[in-house]
Amino acid sequence: MRTRIQTVLLALLVTAGVLALPPLRASAADPRDAAPVRLPAPTGPFAVGTAAVHLVDRDRPDPWRPGRARELMVSVWYPAAPGGRGPVPQMTPKAAAHFGSAAGAGTLNLGVPAGTADWGATVGAARAGAPADRRAGRLPVVLYSPGLGDPRTWNTALVQDLASRGYAVVAIDHTYEASEVEFPGGRLVPSDLLAAPPPSTPGEIAALLKKVMAARVADTRFVLDELPRLGRRVGADLDTRRVGMAGHSAGGFTAAQAMHDDRRIRAGINMDGQMDFPGELSSVARNGLDRPLLFMQAEGDGATGHRDVPSWAAFWGATRGWTANVLVRGSRHASFTDASAVLPALARRGAEPSGGLAAVLGTVPPHRTIAVQRAYAAAFFDRWLRGRDGTLLDVPSPFPGVRYER
Repeated sequence: MRTRIQTVLLALLVTAGVLALPPLRASAADPRDAAPVRLPAPTGPFAVGTAAVHLVDRDRPDPWRPGRARELMVSVWYPAAPGGRGPVPQMTPKAAAHFGSAAGAGTLNLGVPAGTADWGATVGAARAGAPADRRAGRLPVVLYSPGLGDPRTWNTALVQDLASRGYAVVAIDHTYEASEVEFPGGRLVPSDLLAAPPPSTPGEIAALLKKVMAARVADTRFVLDELPRLGRRVGADLDTRRVGMAGHSAGGFTAAQAMHDDRRIRAGINMDGQMDFPGELSSVARNGLDRPLLFMQAEGDGATGHRDVPSWAAFWGATRGWTANVLVRGSRHASFTDASAVLPALARRGAEPSGGLAAVLGTVPPHRTIAVQRAYAAAFFDRWLRGRDGTLLDVPSPFPGVRYER
């Protein structure tokens, strides 16, 4: 039986005959629905600022380009005082155009037909270059790693919400794996992962996934080293002793594995990401952690809890740290991304995913998934990075259709 992460990889690489997509179903555009697509407003007390920062790890050869130093783009999100420019679009025009092309993640990962969606029209709440709000004090830090092939912008709704609640959030682009990365001066680097010939055997899939995960964990550790510089870049006081990490899919695996490999990360969230390779558990799944890890699980594959994912079950049996799982009934794998916020509006404009919205988002109302994701992420990081003990993590879920297990 194919594991979820293999299925996602094969879907991204569009392996012919392995993962058949449902036929396209056209949706008529509603001429009354022409307003810009806006991500849900943040729920915290602070306005949000953001800055894109170019980082170069001169001590590490790029795993995809061994003759070059490793280059990354990150976005820093933080509580902001009035000022700056914006609100900024979710993606730059050049990145958005590639994301929605035949070679981009909007098409390959989400099934939205190439050229049908204006991905650059989605607007968030943050203002570029806004000064940091000193009332927020020293900021705990949350790193964010996106899913396999996704860009760092593909969970902006969650990231900006955490920033509005008093966190500095650093979202990481994993260069040559991400759908596209735009560097200063407009240089666009597309994905090697998506452009390469697809793996055809379990051994080839395992080798590729191990390469991806090794690069992601090394990227994460480098960004941890760069946190003081990033704080100076945005004029914020980042507390490098209070660092958490979250991620979706392969990004959730990355958060857990980076915690295993680097003790600077005190708490993590894995959103629907398996933690193994074909025929082999990862070290974090085998060994567990001595720090807290929260799981969020989609029901799309008929899951009923953490025991339905072998690598999660192994982790729960081995871990010494606090752990819990949030299962959202009726959700799908992409529900824990900006797909929940963006795809319904795009579908109303005629840009509908292959097989319809339910093929990507399931049957749960998208606004509920967004609310669940935000509430549990905030409660989790508030407890483990700030020592604020609310009750959400201690009681059955108050959200309809959500199963919470500890």
